[in-house]
This record gives sequence, C-alpha cells and structure tokens, in this order.
Amino acid sequence: MIKSMTAYALAEKAEPKLHVLAEIRSYNSRHLDIALRLPHGYGSLEEKVKAVINGAVSRGRIEMSLQINDDTDEGYKFEVNIPKARAYYDSIVQLKEHLDLQTDVSIDLLIREGGIIRFAEIDRDMETVWSVVKDCLDEALKNLVAMREKEGEMLASDIADRINRIEESVHLIKNKSSDLLLHYQQRLKERIAALSGGMVEIDPDRVAQEAAFLADKSDISEEILRVKSHIKQFRAIMKSDEPAGRKLNFLMQELHREFNTMGSKTESTQASHIIVEVKSELEKIREQLQNVE
Repeated sequence: MIKSMTAYALAEKAEPKLHVLAEIRSYNSRHLDIALRLPHGYGSLEEKVKAVINGAVSRGRIEMSLQINDDTDEGYKFEVNIPKARAYYDSIVQLKEHLDLQTDVSIDLLIREGGIIRFAEIDRDMETVWSVVKDCLDEALKNLVAMREKEGEMLASDIADRINRIEESVHLIKNKSSDLLLHYQQRLKERIAALSGGMVEIDPDRVAQEAAFLADKSDISEEILRVKSHIKQFRAIMKSDEPAGRKLNFLMQELHREFNTMGSKTESTQASHIIVEVKSELEKIREQLQNVE
C-alpha cells in the first residue's frame, strides 16, 4: 500500500485534572527524523514517545508538539533563585544611588528579570501521566497514518496510470523496432550506391551480413524484457503492505537506465520519439515518489 509522507493529525485526551493534547505534522524526508516539543518537566517521556512514533511510521520528518496540563495539587511547583534576586536587587539599589533616584524597587521589577522565579522539579507519577499520553499519542498517530494512506491512494492512482501508459509504450517501441533488418539493408544499398555513383555491383549476401550485424547491435529485446520485469515488480511493490518509497525509487532508476539504453541503440525514429515521451513519464513518477513513504 502506497502511503504519502505529508500529513497532519491532532488528538486530545482528558482525565480528571489531567489534559493531554498531541499535534503531529509529517513531511518528506529520506529517513525517519523525529522532532519533539515536550513541556517542562516531562523530558523523561521523550524516548517512550519516539518509540511509539517509530512503531507507526517508517519514513518522513515527524514534528510533534505535546501539551500536558496537570491541574492536580502537585501539578505545579516554583522556586525562587534567592542569590540571583539579591544580586539583581543590589544592582538596582546601586544604580538608584548613583543616579540619585527616589523610585521604589517593586516586586514587579524584580520578577521581570527572568530566572528569579522558575519551575521546580516535581516528583510526578509518570506512569499515570504516560498512560494518558500514550492513549493520546496512539490516536494522533492513527489519524496521521489514515491521512497518509488517503493521500497515498491518490498518489498510487496517478502512478498506476503512468505505469500503464509506459507499458503500452513498450509494446509500441518493440513494434517500431521489429523491422530494422530490412531498414539496414536498404540503407546500406543506398549508401553504397551514393558513394560509388552506381558503378559498383552490390553483393546481396554481404549487404545482408552487414545489415544483420547492425541490427544485432541495435537489438533492444533484452532491455524490453527487463523493463517488463521491472514494471511487474513495481506493481507488486505498490500492492505490498511494506513501505515502498525506497524500492520504487530504485526501480525508477533501473527503468530510466533501460530506456536510455534503448534510445542509444534503436535506429527507429518513431521508437526514439516514444522513448522520449516515456522518459518524461518516468520523471513525473520520480517526482511523485519523493512523497511516498
């Protein structure tokens, strides 16, 4: 099954005095790249959160923001940095004396300096918190995967249509390249006649031999067989439940290589034109595959 790498999901869970909100965005990436934003005091959950994401998604950049509101009596705790407050206060008093100011030093002025009042570490019941976070995360990832699958269906439909057109083109290329022996025989006769001014008698056996040699050099039957095999494998991978992006990208490279070889070998003008169109389709598929997990 084809899955897109771009998606968005949101989920929330609420228990008495504990509310969790998970927001996830995913983007294209060659590998699985997880960026987390966790609230202060919940850093110990990071590895657990990453493990859950890793179990649901195999590729893409995942940006997740987790909000946890703990309204229990132990949910919030602050501490005062007395040394910093004292030093800051003394500096303000010194400044007042130096400038001969009569302004009072208010508490608002003191706490405006960051770090004087700060969060204190709390001995939380992380097992209880994790239970709610896990449920919320599971739901968000379920929604994310569903959206990736839905967008993947549209990608798969477009890619399948292009693969069908390429397969049809392979049959046309084969047909347009099937009469090359007669083409080379006629071309050799015309060249010999043009060079000799019609004064040299043409040996039919030698012409046939040379034409057969040229036709063999430009034979593309092996490339066509490999292309058919690649297309069959491409479709099988698209139907598989495994992540398909990397494998399909590799097959795109192989298909492009085979058609390049065909283009350099065939002497059929019509076949060459078809190959150019096929390479255009391959490039469009390659662009679509950049978004496939």
